[in-house]
Amino acid sequence: MSFRRDFWSIYREALPILFVALGGGLFAGIVLEGILESVERFPGLLVMVPVFLATRGNVYGALGGRISSGLHQGLIEPRFERNERLVNAVLASFVNGIGISIVIGVVTWLALLLIGWNVAAVYELVGIMLVAGVLTSVVMIVGLLALIFAGYRYGYDPDNLVGPIVTTLGDIFGMLFMLFAIGFVEVLV
Repeated sequence: MSFRRDFWSIYREALPILFVALGGGLFAGIVLEGILESVERFPGLLVMVPVFLATRGNVYGALGGRISSGLHQGLIEPRFERNERLVNAVLASFVNGIGISIVIGVVTWLALLLIGWNVAAVYELVGIMLVAGVLTSVVMIVGLLALIFAGYRYGYDPDNLVGPIVTTLGDIFGMLFMLFAIGFVEVLV
């Protein structure tokens, strides 16, 4: 394949999903506006938002890379099945996604406490991150696998799909589930 054909192939595959990612980012920004009302109730909340969204990309981008490599090497079939490599990758990303969510709540609380800023109780921040982390982990895993498998079956290179899919799903569902988690923790506390 020539350079020009490779370039246009990648561009053709990535451009539509990048437009979807743009829309997803705008939607996440709109949801963020809804969260702003809760900032007074849970000081430190806005500090957690970019870290939470970034870690969704890190954890599930790694999962997408593993799945993509497995598809290219023929070690994973593009379908939901009990495959040891697939199961291990999914479990590792699930544990990492939830674990880092808890760490975000604790570290945010500690950092704001150390610099003397007003901060919500540690159990509130951890509760918000735990609920949002569990819910986004489930959606990210199922959504990422479904979209990568479907794209692969239709002839798309999963390497071109992973980044935009992870970003879009992470932004949209990360913000939605964070908003849900805030409401959930408010009811419990």
